[in-house]
Amino acid sequence: MKTSLHLSLYVAVLCVAAATAHAAQLPPDLAKAVADYDAAQIKGDGAELKRLLADDYTLINSSASTENKGQLIADYTAPGYKLDPFAVREPFEKVWADGAVMGGIATLSGTDGGKHFEVTLRFADIWARRRGAWQVIYTHVSKPGK
Repeated sequence: MKTSLHLSLYVAVLCVAAATAHAAQLPPDLAKAVADYDAAQIKGDGAELKRLLADDYTLINSSASTENKGQLIADYTAPGYKLDPFAVREPFEKVWADGAVMGGIATLSGTDGGKHFEVTLRFADIWARRRGAWQVIYTHVSKPGK
């Protein structure tokens, strides 16, 4: 997979970091789902990602390509991928009864296939509470303007 495409997939991690910074304001069950999602992405935990991503999950990555749940999980669990710690700038979150949008800007770095990467991305993640459980249903990623 091309590094730029691969990196854009990891933008969902950014949503988690933004939400974690404001977890006290989030409903407790959403804050837990966000924390679980964060841990699953960093650990490359395919089973947790499967639980936390909706079956109809869609990602529009920074290359304007569309990916689904299976593709995102494959990328997170790929051998040779490691994401470094990062900080979210300009975090935002909007929460309503059974949904939430969280996002911001972050610079991601790490290794992918033995090669170092670094990319700055703007992201928005949409969460929905379905059958009593929070799941990510949609992520949109872009490269911020100068």
